[in-house]
Amino acid sequence: MGSAAARGSLAGISYASAMGMRFVFAALLAAHGIAHLVGFVASWRLADLPDLPYKTTILGGRVDVEDGGIRIIGLFWFAAAAAFCLAAFAVAAQWPSALRLTGLVIAGSTLLCIVGWPDARIGLWLNLALAVLVVVAIRMQWAI
Repeated sequence: MGSAAARGSLAGISYASAMGMRFVFAALLAAHGIAHLVGFVASWRLADLPDLPYKTTILGGRVDVEDGGIRIIGLFWFAAAAAFCLAAFAVAAQWPSALRLTGLVIAGSTLLCIVGWPDARIGLWLNLALAVLVVVAIRMQWAI
């Protein structure tokens, strides 16, 4: 096997690996988006969630926003879910601004997690991990 053929096969493997990573990253974004629906379901009392009982307080119980306020926050959780799914699609479809969109969605989700603290603490850690992936993707110039 000549060196040109070897380079060609390595380029193919590298390309396939990058494609796979893109879809794995998109799946992670979509899964995180679906997880945001829990905040919507709980705040609108659409289901009885034993691990996340209905409450009208935010910021660790410091601020009571009452029923109307918690429903508005629930709409933000729903919007974040939709935004993560859009970001997942953008990454999978290789939109030019996919990583920028993903970064904005992660920032918004992080704010929601702070508002929903301590119930949303796991989401805060997931946002941090996703943000690191976005930074690495930008630095490594991955084809996402």
